[in-house]
Amino acid sequence: MSVKKILIVEDSPTERHYLSEMLTRMGYQCIAAASGDEGINLCKSESPDLILMDVVMPGVNGFQATRSLTRDAATKHIPVIICSSKRQETDRIDRKSTRLNSSHLGISY
Repeated sequence: MSVKKILIVEDSPTERHYLSEMLTRMGYQCIAAASGDEGINLCKSESPDLILMDVVMPGVNGFQATRSLTRDAATKHIPVIICSSKRQETDRIDRKSTRLNSSHLGISY
């Protein structure tokens, strides 16, 4: 699979800008969403090749958005990389409860 279009779902304007600028310089087309709800809607309308998903966001969080996308036949094939700085035991339990499949990778930083 060739990745050309990346959806960045991140509520922090600074992080969203940084990721978008870095990936654009590397030759990727980036689209960005500031919330889980917006990310779900953009994913359905833009059909990205890859999603970079923040976890902690107001409203629909990254786990909930990922769960919604993986249950939708139109979007379940799109790989999701969950990015988080959260390292609490409850976060690991929540990550397990999303039942991420092999095309979904969690990254903690």
